[in-house]
Amino acid sequence: MIPPHSSPGWAGLLAADARHVWHPYGPIPATSPPRPVVSAAGVRITLDGGRELIDGMASWWCAVHGYRHPVLDAAVTDQLGRMAHVMFGGLTHEPAIRLAERLVSITPEALQHVFFADSGSVSVEVAIKMALQFWRSQGRPQKARMLALRGGYHGDTFGAMALCDPVGGMHHLFADALPQHVFADRPPSIAAADADPALLDAHLAHVEALISRHAAGLAAVVVEPVLQGAGGMHAYPPAILRRIRELCDEHEVLLVADEIATGFGRTGARFGCDHADVTPDVMTLGKALTGGYMTLAATLCTTRVAEGITQGEAGALMHGPTFMANPLACSTALASLDLLERPASEGGTEWRRAVPRIETQLHSGLAEARTIPGVHDVRVLGAVGVVQLDHPVDVAAATAAAISQGVWLRPFRDLVYTMPPYVCEPYDVDRIIEGVLAAADAG
Repeated sequence: MIPPHSSPGWAGLLAADARHVWHPYGPIPATSPPRPVVSAAGVRITLDGGRELIDGMASWWCAVHGYRHPVLDAAVTDQLGRMAHVMFGGLTHEPAIRLAERLVSITPEALQHVFFADSGSVSVEVAIKMALQFWRSQGRPQKARMLALRGGYHGDTFGAMALCDPVGGMHHLFADALPQHVFADRPPSIAAADADPALLDAHLAHVEALISRHAAGLAAVVVEPVLQGAGGMHAYPPAILRRIRELCDEHEVLLVADEIATGFGRTGARFGCDHADVTPDVMTLGKALTGGYMTLAATLCTTRVAEGITQGEAGALMHGPTFMANPLACSTALASLDLLERPASEGGTEWRRAVPRIETQLHSGLAEARTIPGVHDVRVLGAVGVVQLDHPVDVAAATAAAISQGVWLRPFRDLVYTMPPYVCEPYDVDRIIEGVLAAADAG
């Protein structure tokens, strides 16, 4: 049997990785060789050789319960004994039905219909199709553009890329090949708006003018509620989201809330929309939905949107992923949602207690980063801590510095940040903070 902390032939495996494996947002071969992981449990990943690192990224924000959670393991094992997958066209199964019921029960009341997708980006593509098909069914096909916010990020597929910041985002290289949508300026931060309320008023007027000017051709406004994720980790005042909802109603434009990163407690509310008490017409969910065990996403919509699409020329929503509503993923998602609500005393994650505790620690611990030369800003919202530099991060140096503190981080652009698993103990969060500070100092 192979020892749990090692694997035979890593030199050969890493050589093969360099020759054949394309890692995200990287060249071939990778500039910095990836570090081999042999196992993960709790909030720690174990590298070849036995070194343990606290995962300050929750595996790109999805492993909110940590790794090898017995409840999630049992959900996968139990479902595997029944069926791993079955096509969803013309068939259905209990895990998908129960998960749809659960999502409808925890999202805003008007969201009554669930379309399962196989990734967050695909759920955004589905949301775009919903908006386009809805207006086409209303005899208004000219409403075919979206309005999005600069500083936003919505995914890597082509429809989703077109909603990302066309200048400062990761996909500016493709700008000439993408549909041309309308973009509002990036919202002011919560801190900036608090310090100068005129900034908030000016932004609201700017958004109002854009929606009013383009309403005849707008199908939807697409936003990440309250927190913009991979576009720059910016948090903005809920008042902006409330006003956008009002403007969408006034000008007959749908509101799409991309909750893939913000959903399931990450910002301190169950969903980002809850901060503003807003109900979107369409909502996308993903990432933490299965607790990081496997890929699954969902696009929810109101009955008005669903009936409008069904009454249109196609008579159906024109989308259908092969792995839609995968039973393994749906069963795991149900178990993950149970854990999010269950008290810690009963083995649950209890996000309502965990996230505020992590937020308090991040606020206190990351304040020290303001004394580090080259730090431009420090911000915290829910279980999200961000140190923004005044220059691009030296990713290799910052990563190595975090690892020296026993922490795994993945900085990008000018940001050193953490979105830790909710099950981190206080001492784990302290270590993560030390890793962020070390990475910011080295980066």
